[in-house]
Amino acid sequence: MNGREFRRRARRYARRHRLDFDLVPSRGKGSHGELRLGPYRTTVPHGEIPAGTLAAMPKGLHIDKKEF
Repeated sequence: MNGREFRRRARRYARRHRLDFDLVPSRGKGSHGELRLGPYRTTVPHGEIPAGTLAAMPKGLHIDKKEF
């Protein structure tokens, strides 16, 4: 999965659960941006996301893996 797909899924999740969603590209370094979902946040790379990072990002946003 790449960063664009992750952001798209996070946005859909936010709509379904009525959470605030915000993407702040200026809060990241280089090819990364900050994604805020409700009170939680994570850093999202713009390219392909490695498997370990992809597993940790929903946890940081307190998203259930099955719903994401």
